[in-house]
Amino acid sequence: MINWNNLDTLEAFKELKETPLVDLNKVMSGEAGAERVKTYNIPMAEGLNYNFAAKKVDDTTLKALEKLATEAELSNKFAALYNGEVVNTGENRLVLHHMTRGQLGEAVNADGVDKRTFYTTQQKRIAEFADKVHNGAITNGAGEKFTTVVQIGIGGSDLGENWAKKNNSFKMEAHFISNVDPDDASAVLASIDVAHSLFILVSKSGTTLETLTNESFVKNALKEAGLDPAKHMIAETSPLAKSDDYLDAFYMDDYIGGRFSSTSSVGGAVLSLAFGPNVFADFLEGASAEDKLALNKDILKNPAMLDALIGVYERNVLGYECTAVLPYSQALSRFPAHLQQLDMESNGKSVNRFNEPVNYPTGPVIFGEPGTNGQHSFYQLLHQGTNIVPLQFIGFKNSQLENDVTIQDSTSQQKLCANVAAQIVAFACGKDDENPNKTFKGGRPSSIITGDKLTPKSLGALLSHFENKVMFQGFLWNINSFDQEGVQLGKVLAKRVLAHDTDGALQVYSEMLGI
Repeated sequence: MINWNNLDTLEAFKELKETPLVDLNKVMSGEAGAERVKTYNIPMAEGLNYNFAAKKVDDTTLKALEKLATEAELSNKFAALYNGEVVNTGENRLVLHHMTRGQLGEAVNADGVDKRTFYTTQQKRIAEFADKVHNGAITNGAGEKFTTVVQIGIGGSDLGENWAKKNNSFKMEAHFISNVDPDDASAVLASIDVAHSLFILVSKSGTTLETLTNESFVKNALKEAGLDPAKHMIAETSPLAKSDDYLDAFYMDDYIGGRFSSTSSVGGAVLSLAFGPNVFADFLEGASAEDKLALNKDILKNPAMLDALIGVYERNVLGYECTAVLPYSQALSRFPAHLQQLDMESNGKSVNRFNEPVNYPTGPVIFGEPGTNGQHSFYQLLHQGTNIVPLQFIGFKNSQLENDVTIQDSTSQQKLCANVAAQIVAFACGKDDENPNKTFKGGRPSSIITGDKLTPKSLGALLSHFENKVMFQGFLWNINSFDQEGVQLGKVLAKRVLAHDTDGALQVYSEMLGI
């Protein structure tokens, strides 16, 4: 029997609040700091490492976090999730995104089918379809190969094209249309050859207003070009929403939330078409390998769980409201934006699993940009502002292409990595100066995930790490991380505006915007 209790009722949390605060400036200085960096490191899957030396924790803090993980039954709650218990209490649903990339526990049956078989069947169908597109067995109406794939849905992500081109895995140009703003769809359509483009409509229900609007926008463009939309579109939807207006349809279900769907058929179709089924399979393999680490009850062998625990310590004991995600890899330029949705849509809750108000902060505000861009913009506030913002760096020893040049005795990649190392120490240790304007107080905590190179496998592991971190934090806060009621009210009011069923402020704002 699992106990679902609020964080502030746990004895281990009360003990955590009493642990001595760590002087980060002190512990990260000199030889002690060097030894700490070597010690406070946990291997991740696919050659990645999670290093938390520059976090405000020590062995005493870690023991308290271990007790918290045990009392909060984090491992048992994870097991309940992947074994098919209803942990999405808001929508009374299972949560099965882990099953798209492997079987962690028991077989799960729902809707009268084995769900693992359901997901792998869709993956196989997508792989076969992608292969037929690539070898010319499936073509446009003129019998010509498709050269571009465009996904129509809410949100989107992609693997680094540079890696794919270097490894001869680049099959088709990939684009995304997600914003209902017509400028988004227009810009994509203007940049592609629509006659040789294959469009993927992603809508589980088949009723999402923004997605259906963009689908109509694209269909209209195809018709204006003298093309049959049915020969240029496939669908990612539920089996109940199947339509004959597409070349083919691939299926998803209600047990995988949109923000957790990259490893499902939603990500599988566009990634398999753009890079090939083998690349998508590697992506799944990396995610599965990292998922297995999340099973470990020892927090010093479970990087996602430890990352989550430290994050809750920072949010609920140290009082830090934000977290900055800072990837020093251009291929991850949109990763912070993905984590914004993953984290803030999941854990932006103020009631617990039983719809009771919680008396403590929950999810932090997530933001970030790739380095070194951020260094010349918001790092000023991070270094010398009045708020302390925890940082999560990501860095790789090698670039994806490796066609680097040496300038002033170092390569571009070495310069990039030098900036990462320098920033971590600068944030932690600071700098004294007679001029207060040039003084850096330090004491700014950070972690870093490092690896040799960003590949599909390491990207899968990276994605899994953050998904599991968010899930563990939701368990600690005793909230439901798997529904998103906060996005619904705006949709309802928007429909009223479009139906001209408005009054008061809503009516005035509508008139201001010409509706």
